[in-house]
Amino acid sequence: MDRESLADFLRRRREAVQPAEVGLPAGSRRRTAGLRREEVAQLTGMSVDYYGRLEQARSAQPSEQMLRALARTLRLTDDETDHLYRLAGHTAPDRACAALHVRPALLFVLDQLRDAAALVCSDTGIMLAQNELSKLLSGDLVTGEAGLQSSLIWQWFTDPRIRELAPEEDHEEHGRTLVADLRAAWGRRRADADMRELVESLLQRSPEFAGLWERHEVAARRMQRKTFLTRVGAITLDCEVLATADGQQLVVLTPPAGSSALESLRLLAVVGEQTLD
Repeated sequence: MDRESLADFLRRRREAVQPAEVGLPAGSRRRTAGLRREEVAQLTGMSVDYYGRLEQARSAQPSEQMLRALARTLRLTDDETDHLYRLAGHTAPDRACAALHVRPALLFVLDQLRDAAALVCSDTGIMLAQNELSKLLSGDLVTGEAGLQSSLIWQWFTDPRIRELAPEEDHEEHGRTLVADLRAAWGRRRADADMRELVESLLQRSPEFAGLWERHEVAARRMQRKTFLTRVGAITLDCEVLATADGQQLVVLTPPAGSSALESLRLLAVVGEQTLD
């Protein structure tokens, strides 16, 4: 681990990121170039003290999960992310399988959306990034991990708790949609280790998945209507996949025309983490 070079790189990248790029107001009294240390810490999910020690070359070796979070916050490219890993004494991420590094342009889109929920996920169902409304709808699902347990598809068919976010009458259709979309992705990447592991493990673990997989339905997910059970009641939204690249999907959840969903989303945003009576 090269602490001095890591500190210098983090400091320079922090100073290069403009507040608007991560959804923060610039402010008229901002004296710091780019982001403040505390802003990076908050966006990354670490303490201000720990991030400060990273920039002062006084920290212990950061974990790979922490580096992934820093790469997202600082809007690093793939090359910059590889450099970050090496400075921290880790091997650069293996990009032989689907990319799990979200491109800065997609993160910018997420940060700008206010009245719509948006997320980026991999074609194996790993949540890579969410905006605030998406987190309020379904919880913070970005783990920073790439293993089987992090796949929302795996969780849907193996962990009953994940289904509590959707009405029971929607479960069957949602399961079919997940499997048909995964079948399309499997056709593109059937030789990749992460795809093989997910499909083979689900076939062994879940009879429901095995039955749906046997139907050989293929339909890349582009548009569907989904209902979320939230703290302010059920909210039904149009779910549209706007872009796919590098095995990633940009998904935007918008209120259907003529519905009350927009008001419900705004109420959910206001309620946030407050306690409802």
